Amino acid sequence: MKIGIIGNYGHNNNGDEAILTGILKQLIEDLSIPKEDIVIFSNNPENTEQRYGVQAVPLFYRKKRLLFSIIKTLKESYFMLRKLDVLLIGGGGLLMDLYKRDAPLYATLGLLGHYAGCKVIIYGVGAGPIQTRTGAFFIKQLLKKAHHISVRDESSKQLLQSLGIKKDIDVIGDPALFLTVPSGKTHSDSIRKVAVTAVPYYSAKYWPTSNEQKYSQYISGMAKNLDQLIQEKGVSITFFSTKYPQDVQVTKDIASLMVHKDCVTIIDKNLYPDEIISLCASHDLVIGTRLHSLILGIVAKTPVIGIGYHPKVSHFLSTIDQLHRYIDIEQLARNEHAVVHIVEEMLAHWPEVQKDMEHVAERMNQEAKKGIELLSIIGERNVR
Repeated sequence: MKIGIIGNYGHNNNGDEAILTGILKQLIEDLSIPKEDIVIFSNNPENTEQRYGVQAVPLFYRKKRLLFSIIKTLKESYFMLRKLDVLLIGGGGLLMDLYKRDAPLYATLGLLGHYAGCKVIIYGVGAGPIQTRTGAFFIKQLLKKAHHISVRDESSKQLLQSLGIKKDIDVIGDPALFLTVPSGKTHSDSIRKVAVTAVPYYSAKYWPTSNEQKYSQYISGMAKNLDQLIQEKGVSITFFSTKYPQDVQVTKDIASLMVHKDCVTIIDKNLYPDEIISLCASHDLVIGTRLHSLILGIVAKTPVIGIGYHPKVSHFLSTIDQLHRYIDIEQLARNEHAVVHIVEEMLAHWPEVQKDMEHVAERMNQEAKKGIELLSIIGERNVR
């Protein structure tokens, strides 16, 4: 069985790379799919091949004119898709229209795969926001042709059903939750080391629609909250990124506004998923804005606080019954004690919080294994 994988890969977004690592682990180690029977559609095929040792081809072929790029992409992709039995689209937040390219690109390649003779599997994705007619149209067309659909949270399922999708939709754990911590996590007697991720929320250098006032309020609010945490609880802060180098700049902007800079370390490095897991495991708490910093924090069995820049953050925390440790991103500017209040609640029963995280990690790993069961059923069938 030859399998193609499509997602937001090859962009140095190590949240997405953690997803791909989890998917490949499932396919190669658990389903015994040979590496030579896997091809990844990547934004940077050379980088992807070096990372994973599997064949990679361009997700999108760039030419001088957009029309020529589209024609080249359709032609080359169809040629490759004809060689495959299964096209796996996922995971990650692929079913949304926040970025104009995503819905048309993933839907078109999925439809192309269908007409090329592949079974199209929507695998462990997040859905939303879907705010435009164009985005909704492309996503619905893709889902109509999908052989099977699975999402990573109940809210994504409900959103797709609200679009009129009548097919069965399974909820499985994010594939990155299938990863494991390299060594055992030891409990601490308090919260002393805090790992933090930030996202360039509304930054002109990153966001689809920039708003420098919102960006300024966000970094100021984050700086004040972290200063309060240092001042009241005596913690140290380690900034790390899952999207490199974009997230490094925003952490530098936050740190520049902080009073207690001497308690702050910024890791200016492209950390791979296993390195992020190890870093999370070496800290007592993860305050994550990026979704996969929270997911990899859970893999490391480290308690988390989520900062909600996107609905997927609250969706994930709801899935793991941790919504009481969620802060809307715009609340940071209104309440400089928002983080401290949650930390105080955690410290009031810290041993139980740490044990609970172990149970959450084990449960979510089992949820991620549901994906293996689905893929194994597909593999047992004659896909041609």
